[in-house]
Amino acid sequence: MPEQTEAPAGAELSLTAATAAVVAELAEAGKLGPGKILVVGASTSEVAGVRIGTGGALEVAQQLLQGIRQVAEERGFHTVYQCCEHLNRSLVMERSLLESLRLREVSAVPVPGAGGSMAAVAYSFMADPVLAETIEAHAGIDIGETLIGMHLRRVAVPFRPSLRYIGSARVNAAFSRPPLVGGERAVYRTQETNGSRQCD
Repeated sequence: MPEQTEAPAGAELSLTAATAAVVAELAEAGKLGPGKILVVGASTSEVAGVRIGTGGALEVAQQLLQGIRQVAEERGFHTVYQCCEHLNRSLVMERSLLESLRLREVSAVPVPGAGGSMAAVAYSFMADPVLAETIEAHAGIDIGETLIGMHLRRVAVPFRPSLRYIGSARVNAAFSRPPLVGGERAVYRTQETNGSRQCD
């Protein structure tokens, strides 16, 4: 008798609901709110159960986007979307964000065959979309292991959401924290001086 394989946790949820659940959990852990930035990488092929880059689907991307936007609007953080390697993993974002951060603009319009379905759909839903070369985001979600680490600020803290799959795609995530500088005498929380030896 062939072995039975269990469906991934969350398989009973719609793609929109599963995506919203994962993003909400990451937003809570990473304290995402106004002024913070979430970078999203997604392979709609992997979500649909085929190898990355072989079966992109706009309708899948629309469902993922709906879940992401739901949480972003509730909590007030910005979202940017990573294109595929054909557009050098540039990022779709609102022009207002690019200009406020003084990022370098690059020229292209993402389409499913060059940029990816997720980036193409995000571009179509934005008020004034533009592509940026890179960014340092406060957190990231990677649906289908597309590799988003190049766009996260230091120091990235891996985060394991309760749902490890959206559709058939494995989900990874991370949020960031400021680097801890100093050595054994460094203090990382405000407190009263306790008479310890001071630096010159």
